[in-house]
Amino acid sequence: MFMIEETRAGLFPIANVDSGFTPANGTAVLPTTPAQLGMIVRACDPVFGDGEFILLKGVASTVVGSCVVWDANFATTLCAATANQARPVAFAMAANNSPNTFGWYQISGQVQALKDTGGAVNANVAVGIVSTGAIGNTAAGLEIEGARSTNTGTVAAGTAVLSIYCDRPQLQGRIT
Repeated sequence: MFMIEETRAGLFPIANVDSGFTPANGTAVLPTTPAQLGMIVRACDPVFGDGEFILLKGVASTVVGSCVVWDANFATTLCAATANQARPVAFAMAANNSPNTFGWYQISGQVQALKDTGGAVNANVAVGIVSTGAIGNTAAGLEIEGARSTNTGTVAAGTAVLSIYCDRPQLQGRIT
């Protein structure tokens, strides 16, 4: 379990979802903790080591490990298998499946990512978006730059989780 290493008190745990609150004079739901949307924290896990996490809004159908992209308002979208998106990528740490809830998404370190179950993944290879929210073998225009599988052997089709290492990953941009 990742434990936040920041000195700021009141941050909710990495694997939890914050249901937020609506201020008396506002219409937008805000996080209930001192965390701000887009805030990046470091956390450590005894098995997976150090990682970085960003606070983002949720989206329907998110499960732990889902691959998402986000916009300038920190709203997430499950990553689509569409080529040449050139957008930042993160991986859900909780089933944060409402745009009115907030959760931590991993952007660096050892990640347990949602894998497309339709194909096997070889050891230590580049990864890409294979189906909505799920990763697997890469293809032109679909590669996640700054991410690579860390498995030492082939991960079989039917397996739903793939261990990867990422460092502020981005979807591949236009190929010229």
